[in-house]
Formats: sequence, C-alpha cells, structure tokens
Amino acid sequence: MKTKLNMLALAVAAAVAPAFAAPLADWPKVQSEIQTDAALEARVAAIVGKMTLAQKIGQMTQPEIKSASPADVTKYYLGSVLNGGGSWPNLNKRASAADWVALADRYHDASMATDMAVKVPVIWGIDAVHGNNNVFGATIFPHNIGLGAARDPKLVREIGAATGKAVRATGIAWVFGPTLAVVRDDRWGRTYESFSEDPKLVGSYAGPYVRGLQGGFKDDANVLASAKHFIGDGGTEHGKDRGVTKASAADMINIHGQGYYPALRAGAQTVMASFNSWNDVAAGVDYGKMHGSRALMTDVLKAKLGFDGFIVSDWNGIAEVPGCRNDSCPQAVNAGIDMFMVPDDWKAFIANTTAQVNAGEIPMSRIDDAVTRIVRVKLRAGLFGKRPSQNAHAGKEQSLQARALARRAVRSSLVLLKNEGPSLPLARGKKILVVGKSADNLSNQAGGWSLTWQGTDNSNADFPNADTILAGIRDAAGAANVTYSMDGRGVDLSRFDAVIAVIGERPYAEGDGDIGPSGTLRHSSRHPEDLAVLEAVAGKGKPVITVMVAGRPLFVNDLLNLSDVFIAAWLPGTEGKGVSDLLVKGRKTYDFTGKLSFSWPKSACQTSLNVGDANYAPLFAYGYGLNRATRSRLGKLDASYAPGGCGVTNSYPVFGQADRASFPLAIRSGDALKPLGDDLNATITLPGVTAQTSQINTQQDAKLLTWTGPAALEARGVRPITPPAQALAGGVLRFDTIVSTAPAGKVTIAMQCAQGCGTPLDATALFARLVGKGKQAVKIPLSCFVSKGVDLARVVTPFSVRSEAPFAASFANIEILGGAAADADAVRCEELP
Repeated sequence: MKTKLNMLALAVAAAVAPAFAAPLADWPKVQSEIQTDAALEARVAAIVGKMTLAQKIGQMTQPEIKSASPADVTKYYLGSVLNGGGSWPNLNKRASAADWVALADRYHDASMATDMAVKVPVIWGIDAVHGNNNVFGATIFPHNIGLGAARDPKLVREIGAATGKAVRATGIAWVFGPTLAVVRDDRWGRTYESFSEDPKLVGSYAGPYVRGLQGGFKDDANVLASAKHFIGDGGTEHGKDRGVTKASAADMINIHGQGYYPALRAGAQTVMASFNSWNDVAAGVDYGKMHGSRALMTDVLKAKLGFDGFIVSDWNGIAEVPGCRNDSCPQAVNAGIDMFMVPDDWKAFIANTTAQVNAGEIPMSRIDDAVTRIVRVKLRAGLFGKRPSQNAHAGKEQSLQARALARRAVRSSLVLLKNEGPSLPLARGKKILVVGKSADNLSNQAGGWSLTWQGTDNSNADFPNADTILAGIRDAAGAANVTYSMDGRGVDLSRFDAVIAVIGERPYAEGDGDIGPSGTLRHSSRHPEDLAVLEAVAGKGKPVITVMVAGRPLFVNDLLNLSDVFIAAWLPGTEGKGVSDLLVKGRKTYDFTGKLSFSWPKSACQTSLNVGDANYAPLFAYGYGLNRATRSRLGKLDASYAPGGCGVTNSYPVFGQADRASFPLAIRSGDALKPLGDDLNATITLPGVTAQTSQINTQQDAKLLTWTGPAALEARGVRPITPPAQALAGGVLRFDTIVSTAPAGKVTIAMQCAQGCGTPLDATALFARLVGKGKQAVKIPLSCFVSKGVDLARVVTPFSVRSEAPFAASFANIEILGGAAADADAVRCEELP
C-alpha cells in the first residue's frame, strides 16, 4: 500500500515531469547566434595561409602550465595552455589575481614574440566549473546538480556571467564548461557536474549558461565557453567514468544530445570531446572512443549540427583511442579534433604529428581545417591586439567575488525531503547542538574541483571569503546559543532545543568518485561515521534536522529514519549562510523552493533510476520537494540493502571505489595503528612503513606502500565480513597490485578475526615474481586461508599484508570475488606455504 508521501511524490512528479517533445529522427541542423562574417573569414584565411607546418601544429597543441614555459610558447608556436586542478602560478595555491594575470601576460607576450608572419595570441583554458574554483579567494557556486534543483535558467545565466568576470580577473579567457551530461546511473563520480537526469532541463540551462559566459564577446567579462563532454558521458554502463555508453542512436540524439543544441545555438565556440565510447548495440554499430570517432566529431558535430568552432580533446584523451598514446594519435586528428590537450607529452606530440603529416598519415587539409577553426574562434573572442592585463577586471580581487548571488543560488537549490518537525526556520535564541563532519568543513561543502582537482588537501583557511554551514548557524542563532560536536558523543542533549546534523560525502572528482559496478548507492557503506553520529543524537527526545551534503542522490533510508527533517543540500560551495538562511530565522524568512532534478532511490540498487523509465518507482520522484508548510508522513523506511553490491552479485567489496568505509585502510607498526584517511594527497608514516596515493587503473585509485622494516597494511572493519553466497562459492581474495621493489625479507598476507583465527600465508615468492611486471590482478582462493584455520564468518580484517623488511607495492580494488578460484591465473595454495 502506498504511503501518503509516495502518493504526494507521484503527484508532484506527474505535474513537473518533463514534457518530451516529438522525438528527433536525426541530428538537427543548429543555427548559431554567432553568424559567419565574410571579412573575418578572409582575415582567418590570410593568417593561416602564411603559417608553416610547425606553426600550425603548434597552434593545435595545448600543454599544462607546469610543463610549458612562456619561452616554449615562442619556440613551439603553442596555441594554448591550460592549468589542471591543483595547478597555480609559481605552484602557489594562494596566488593572487595579480599573480595569475602576470603569468597570463607572460604567455601572451611570448606568443607575440614568435617569428610568425601574423602573431596569433595564445589562449589559456581553465576548469572553472562552479565559479573560478581554482583560485584562492574566489566565490565557489553550488555544483550543477544543485543549480538543477533551483529550476532557474535566469540564475544560471547570472552565474555564467559572474564566472566569466572572475576568470577574466585572472587574465584567462577560456572556460572548460558547462558540462551538459545527462546522467543515467548515479554511481558515476561526475554526477554532480550534471544539471539533471532530465534532458529537457539540461537543455533549458545550456543556452543561458553559454550566453552568461560569452555574452556575444561584447564585454570585458566575457570568456569562451566549452560545451562538454561530447557526447554520452553521462550514459556509461554502471556509471563508469570513461566507460561504454550503450545507447541507441535515438537515445543519443534525444537524451544525450539535448544540451548541445541550445548551447551551439547560443554560440558556444568550443566543444570538448568525451572520454567515453559509444556502442549502439541494437544496431550492431560500435563507434568506439569519442576521441577517435570521425562519425561523431566530424560527421555529426561539424557537418550535421553545423558547428564551426573548434573541438578540444580532454586531458590525455587521445590515449583512450586504441593504438594511440599520450603523444601520438593520427586517428584523433583525422576524426576531427582540432586542439590537443597533451599536458606533459606535448613536445613528442608535435614531433609525431609533424612526421605523420609528412608521411601522409594525416592530410594537410585536416591540419588547415583545425587551425582555421582555432584562429576563427580567437578572432571572434577578441583576443588579438589585447594583453590579458588590459581587461577591465584583470587583477581585481573584487571581480572574483559574487557572494550574494552564490548565497541566493544555495537557498534556491536546497530540497526539503522530509518535514516532520520542528517547524523551520528555528527561532533565534533556541539552543542548538550542531553535529557532523561537514558542518565546519569547507572542503566537504565545496566538493571536487575546488582549488584542487579532487577537492582534497584543503583546509578552511584555503577559502578566505567563505562561510561554513556552522558559521552561518552561529551568525543566525547567536554564537552563545550554538554548540558544535563533530561526533555528538557524550553531549547532554537535555540542554538543547534541537540538533542540526550536517553530514555527507567527502570531496571527489572524476575517476575517484565512481562507486563502481559492485557498489551500492548506500551512503553508510562508504561513510559509516554519518550513521554513527545520527545514532548518537536520535531518539533522545530532541528533534534532529539533517542536512545532507552530497554530489548525487543516495540510498539513505537509515539516515532518514533517524531524522525528523531531512534536507538535500547538494554541494553548496562557499556560501554556507545560504543553508543557514533556511534553518534559522534571520532578518528575512525564506522558504524551500528547490525541486529534485534527480530521482531519489528507495533501495540501494536503484542505480539506474530516471524519470520516464519503465517501472519507475523512486522514493522521491523527479520534481519532488516540500516547502516548510507541507508536512510529510514518511513512516519507517526499509533500510535493508544488498551487502554484495548491485549488478555484480558475486563481488563483495573490501576497499575500492565501491566501498571505502566498511574496511578502511590503515598501517600498523607494533601496537600503533594509523588510518590512511580520505586525503588523497597525504603521506602517512609509521616506523617501518610509509603510505601514499598512487595509480594502478585510474587516477589516485591506489595506495603505494613502502616498507623499510616490520609493519603491515590492513583493511579493518568494525563488523565481520558478510559476503553473499555467490562471493564465497569458489571465491578468492582479489586485488590489483604493482610491485615496484622486490621483498628483501618475508612478506605475508592474511585474513584476520577480531580474537585471532588462522595463520598468515607466506606471499614472499608471489610478490617477488610480480616485481617489474606492471599491473597484476592477484586472486588468492579463500580455501587457502580456510586451510590455515581462518573462520570466514568471524573475519573483520579481510586483507592484511605484512613485510618484515624493505618492500614496495601499490594496492587497489580489494574484493572477495566468487567463482574465480578455478581461474587459470588464480594462485595455487601450495605457492603460499
């Protein structure tokens, strides 16, 4: 029987569900608002006609600022530079706007010092995806998922304009945004970069955002926009970053293409190619990687859609194409990509591309087309004849700020999911206990792509023009009325009128943010500390108001059951007072207006849950969102979940992108145990061992352990493992490893019980034979551990590697995998005495 809340949710969904227009049968021709200008085209042709091959290929090359100096711009005729997340002038995270402009001037001046017949200015690109988020002191807006909940295209245009002004303040003229992905599986780590699962909502934002950024290039605040990532990045199977989008041509056109038509109509001058592949399984057509697909880059984007700007590759994206490398990919050039983001291997890319043109592998006509497009866009953007410092906003710290706009955006983005008391906002003077790790943490509040790529390795001091949610609550309620306890333990709740819990995800970006095919949407599997803090304060006679800071909808029924009020705050950015405006009454009273732009799951495995799907049955439907006068009647929700994960039922995650919290990694030396934590940039050390982040499969997915003496790496939980029967049947302990230094002494691997059970396996010979062989997948049959006395029903540490002497290896993707013990590459128990 449906609850009243579910009936309300379905009614709301019916009222606001996207009104799909008649589906398109083919890619539409798009008429850009920036029309062809005959005089400009003649100027482009004259400039390109005077270029040498070296100058042309230089224009097509985009290195990272850490790898290319201004002198390199002059010598190699570089057409562009970029800075990645976590890259700043002079490697200084706290560089001022003036510091950025000074470096931009140096690059520009270098491009004016070449021996080209006509000097072509270099252009600097940056990932300013929610404000000028790489820059110290800049306003950081809510990520796109929150803006989607605001349902306000005008607001999005204002944010685009404010972002453009902030970027120009640093001397930069090109923004890698907006992201126009339509997400189909919320396990994707970039879900928060999408406005919505609804293609029509994405489409309604695309044009205004581009117009806000570019503005027809008539104002000093205008920058080039990039529609990204073309195409289908939000549709990959299992939400895997850089994965395969299995979709029909009709779905690609009518779902994943919907953001591009209005973006191109608004005049977007650059498009970024996507990392994903496209396989039209039903039609039997595999288009392969986007970076190498002429069918998509040239035949669709340039010919059918009529795009006359330039296509830029993503970070080393050409290496995704089979047969290509970071420094060589004639397939991508011939496919239609015009500018190549080759951060570190750019010199070799120039040399290889030159040789490929001379050998006839790449036609000269393709080079000329690419450079024509690049010069055309630079002319349209007004980059010729003007140094970055000559912009009206250049070097001005105040141009980095748009705090009132950001605070309004935060207020508009919050979605009230549960409202069963107390009435909000709380009156000033109420005694409030604030708990939770995200209440006073600007890194969690801002999320990924904030000063650093993953949003990690930041402190509150790195956001000087910002307020945490806790600071906002203190300001609104009066500091004397607010007490903060991160974990809520040992606090006398009788002294308070209400509890506000601010919980949620920690920062992540592409790759590291993926939950993975064996994972679930259950938040408590990755962040059990949030469940613990609510258990500490719920049911004690005081109302609990939970604020969830997260980059996607999540299965949080256990947390909803412990909360009287539950608010989805998404990733609000630097203006925490936009949250507190709705929690505590200030000079003005605000109401909740946000509506879900993503459907909210009612079970842990509703990983593909999109409005319009067959058998659509969310907990909170697309478009759902209460106001403070509307009371919900949610009742007790089913909080059960499949511990083995979703889709891959024979896999039980131990530590990886699917689940980092149930069995978190730590290092042990003697009696000392030190968690590795969530900071991907941290180096953790105990006597005998050092741990730091490394890569095996994707960026920052592994931990590199360097032993100098007796110590261990452990994945230890607070409860015994509970793998499903499928994982235990013929199961193995599986992990990925790269052994960089052979063991100098004994190395053991073990599964451990809380009170002890079994003896470790001697893995010295195993690791010794893997040294220098690159990535290896190790599968150790569970029967090997059982034969040594391990009771699988009592194991709390399913993975422990101990070395007695120097040894170095990286580890990632640790899991219990069923049915793999009989695989040819499984380790034999006799190899592990």
